[in-house]
Amino acid sequence: MAWQKHLTAFKNYMKLERSLSENSIESYFYDLAKLEQYLSLTNISNEKLSNSTSDATNATISPLNVTEKQITAFLQYLGSLGIAETSQARILSGVKAFYKFLFWENLLTSDPTALIHAPKIGRKLPDVLSFLEIEQLFAIIDLSTPDGTRNRAMLEVLYSCGLRVSELTELKITNLFFDIGFIKVIGKGNKERFVPIGTDAIKYVKMYLETIRIHQKVKKDAENIVFINRLGSGLSRVFVFMMIKALAEKISLKKTISPHTFRHSFATHLIEGGADLRAVQEMLGHESITTTEIYTHLDNDYLRQTIQQFHPRA
Repeated sequence: MAWQKHLTAFKNYMKLERSLSENSIESYFYDLAKLEQYLSLTNISNEKLSNSTSDATNATISPLNVTEKQITAFLQYLGSLGIAETSQARILSGVKAFYKFLFWENLLTSDPTALIHAPKIGRKLPDVLSFLEIEQLFAIIDLSTPDGTRNRAMLEVLYSCGLRVSELTELKITNLFFDIGFIKVIGKGNKERFVPIGTDAIKYVKMYLETIRIHQKVKKDAENIVFINRLGSGLSRVFVFMMIKALAEKISLKKTISPHTFRHSFATHLIEGGADLRAVQEMLGHESITTTEIYTHLDNDYLRQTIQQFHPRA
């Protein structure tokens, strides 16, 4: 309730006084919801640290009490998720509009966003792909060859699940749970997490396993590895880098991309679509927003729903 009253007033202002479309207003509210989620989680953590018996449900911070430091930390958090600078700038634009409104309504004595500048854009080539560019990269792969079938399956998994390149090359057959739409990933520090996998990715991985890999001689240390080379060994990180670079050259892509670009694109497309920050963070395998994990992990049904609702290739 700390936000709802002010958000309703802000919506009426945008609709009646600025005559914005419903789509534009909805975009603003998506951005503000992300800020509210972040502030709620970080405030719960602070409450927990100061009083172990405090009620986490009462830890929601009022938008009127938000500081410049908190909003700056929110932008840094978005950057840590791999959200593109252009998307960060758009989100900040929505937050700035909201706080300008609160200031003009004399609900604030100062605007906490006044001195916050959007991330500089255009200084370097972007490292996030549009959905069209991803489709173009996928389409250029020759599925009539064994290597092409494998490479398409790998890229589908990278983009569908937001994996690190090492998580992709070390993915195990026994960690594929296609019947429930999940894979188990071994991330940094040997931490395990379950990530939803889209139907397209499942389709191409099954195609690779059932028509290509099943006919290969596999070396003993790679028997449980999903993606292998012609010699029956696991793939190297360098191979995946070079494969993606070659595909980018084939479609004359001007961006500098790597396997991590697909991970960034995964996060950016989900966030831009309106996905919950906590769900994206969980699927990326990041630590919690604060140094202490004070909230439970989201259940698998919620993560699956997030992918189905917001991922372009769900």
